[in-house]
Amino acid sequence: MEHFYVITNKKKDPDYQVTYQIRDYLEKCGKKCSIQDDDDPVTTGKYTDAGDVEKDVDCVIVLGGDGTLLQAASDLADKNVPFLGINLGTLGFLAEVNKDDFEDALKKILAGEYDIEKRLMLEGCSLRDGGQIDNTRALNDIIITFKGSLRIVNFSISVNGQFLHRYHADGMIVATPTGSTGYSLSAGGPIVDPKAQMIVLTPICPHSMQNRSIVLSADDEITIEIETAHDGSAQEVEAIFDGGHRITLHTDDKIIIRKSDKTTGIVKLSKVSFLENLHKKMKD
Repeated sequence: MEHFYVITNKKKDPDYQVTYQIRDYLEKCGKKCSIQDDDDPVTTGKYTDAGDVEKDVDCVIVLGGDGTLLQAASDLADKNVPFLGINLGTLGFLAEVNKDDFEDALKKILAGEYDIEKRLMLEGCSLRDGGQIDNTRALNDIIITFKGSLRIVNFSISVNGQFLHRYHADGMIVATPTGSTGYSLSAGGPIVDPKAQMIVLTPICPHSMQNRSIVLSADDEITIEIETAHDGSAQEVEAIFDGGHRITLHTDDKIIIRKSDKTTGIVKLSKVSFLENLHKKMKD
C-alpha cells in the first residue's frame, strides 16, 4: 500500500493530534498520506466526502469509533478500498486498533502482514406510490421504528414476494452478520460470524409470543410494508441506516432490503479468530 487517506472524527481528535502523528509516520516511511478536509460534521452531518478520495488511494484509515467507520463504509462503498479503524474511545468491533498501537498496526500493513475481510452490506430502497424516494446502503443494520414518541408499528414482511408475517412491534431490525453484535443482539438476535453470508430479522419488543429472530439467505429480498395503525389512522415511521441516515415512511410505503452489490473490506491485523474473541467477550 502506497497511498493512505485519513478520515477523522473531529469530536474525538479535535486538534488532529493523532491524525497528524499518523500522517507524519507514513510520510517518514515514504508513503503518501492525504487527510480529509477539516469539515464540521455538526453542520455537514458527514465525516466523509467521497469526492475527495483520489483514485489511487489504497487504504482508508478511520479515526474515531465504529460509528465513524460505518458512515465512511456507506459513503465510500463505490471506491472499493479497505478500511482500517483506529479507535479513539473504548475498543470497538470494527475499529479494533487502539490509538496507542497505531504504529505497530501500520508497521504490519507496510510489511504486508494483514488480511482483508469482505463484509456483506445491505441496500434499502424506499418506495412511495410505486416510485423510489431513497436508496441507501448499510454495513450494520437497517432499523424500522416509529418516528417520534414510542408507539406500536404495524407492518407486514414478505420474502422474495411471499408473505411471511404481520408484525405489531416497536420495530424491526434487519442486520448483516457484522451488525449481529449490535442492536440486533440487544433485542435477542443471534450472534453471527461477520464473514458469513446471511441476513438476520429481529423484531423489537413484538406484541405477541412470536418474538424469534429469523435468519435468511443473503440472496433473499425482504419487503417491509407500513400498514395503518390499530385505530385506522396513518402511521409515520423511520428507516434508520447504521444509526445515521434516516428516511421517513408513511402508511402504504414500502422498503425493499437486499444484499448490496458492494462489500466493505476491513483490514484485519490480529490472528485471533472470531470464536476466540467471542469467548473472551462472553467471559467479560
